[in-house]
Amino acid sequence: MKSVELKIKKLNSKAKVPEYKTRGSVGCDLCALIEEEVILNPLERKLIPTGLAIELPIGYEAQIRPRSGLSLKYGITLINAIGTIDSDYRGEILVPLVNLSNEPYCIKPYERICQMVINKVEIPEILVVEQLNETARNSGGFGSTGTY
Repeated sequence: MKSVELKIKKLNSKAKVPEYKTRGSVGCDLCALIEEEVILNPLERKLIPTGLAIELPIGYEAQIRPRSGLSLKYGITLINAIGTIDSDYRGEILVPLVNLSNEPYCIKPYERICQMVINKVEIPEILVVEQLNETARNSGGFGSTGTY
């Protein structure tokens, strides 16, 4: 399998380089670069630094996703569900966490807070047209297939 290069720059010597925990993992964990614990109260949002920047080739994106264990056990997820890092972004990866539980959550220094998945994407040529091809569904939206 051909792999793509993911260049990672540590913006801080204490930043943790992401690791794939198993051979079959598609996501690598990103860690909080904080010196002391951060309390995330119910429904509170905070931007957590990772101390990392990346470089991807054009035609690739990095998706930042919640960690399933944190989401299920503690209600900790990303504000924007999945964040996209474009190939031309060179700034620090910052993670917008939210606490959807009824209990405060303590983010510990260097804790794994999210995962990053690299995807190949197509960048389309945008065409403005007068008409679109018809389908059986057409403009049927929410609930049009019988379920919400």
